[in-house]
Amino acid sequence: QVQLVESGGGLVQAGGSLRLSCAASGSSFSNNYMAWYRQAPGKQRELVAAITRGSNTNYADSVKGRFTISRDNAKNTVYLQMNSLKPDDTAVYYCMIVVRRAYWGQGTPVTVSS
Repeated sequence: QVQLVESGGGLVQAGGSLRLSCAASGSSFSNNYMAWYRQAPGKQRELVAAITRGSNTNYADSVKGRFTISRDNAKNTVYLQMNSLKPDDTAVYYCMIVVRRAYWGQGTPVTVSS
């Protein structure tokens, strides 16, 4: 059974940084597509960043140049380094992995104060 556990969210002032972590368990996921999504109140869940088995990455336009997704295959963990945070980045952030289907974590809240 695939399980994802996110951590690292919290309250930060605008301009600050946070690093989110997502630990996957249940198998080895070095070849799997992993991604971070977020959902702000009253809005649809949106893709923030993704990383493929070959460590190719893609980002939402709104976070390019500020966020970095990375993975540590030895630890089955994917990270999201978030710099220059803005109030618009406030949301619950979810980790996702594709293992024949999509699995989601429980989410970690990020609040950016102005």
